[in-house]
Amino acid sequence: MITFEDFTKLDIRVGTIIDACFFQKAIKPAYKLKIDFGKKLGIKYSSAQITDMYQKDELIGKQIIAIVNFPPKQIANFMSEVLVLGTYSDNKVVLIKPDVAVENGDKIG
Repeated sequence: MITFEDFTKLDIRVGTIIDACFFQKAIKPAYKLKIDFGKKLGIKYSSAQITDMYQKDELIGKQIIAIVNFPPKQIANFMSEVLVLGTYSDNKVVLIKPDVAVENGDKIG
């Protein structure tokens, strides 16, 4: 169990995917995502293993939810700056997203 104070340490925000390309050097199939988190946070990058459920072209313009205050993680030759959130369904990742359009950078919690 964690405390509410532990939860509040996570900075979870809404962003819009503005670019997606296949991550050739990833060990498991993944996309490199370029995500707009609004004026305060700007553009961030993430590696996401979502190739089973999404084509890269359908990701452009999709809003997602991500943790933006984990330390960056080097994955092959790419620096992943945020953790895009999803659920596992039949061993495939399904993105968590707002059900209506909201402002990029809006805080969850």
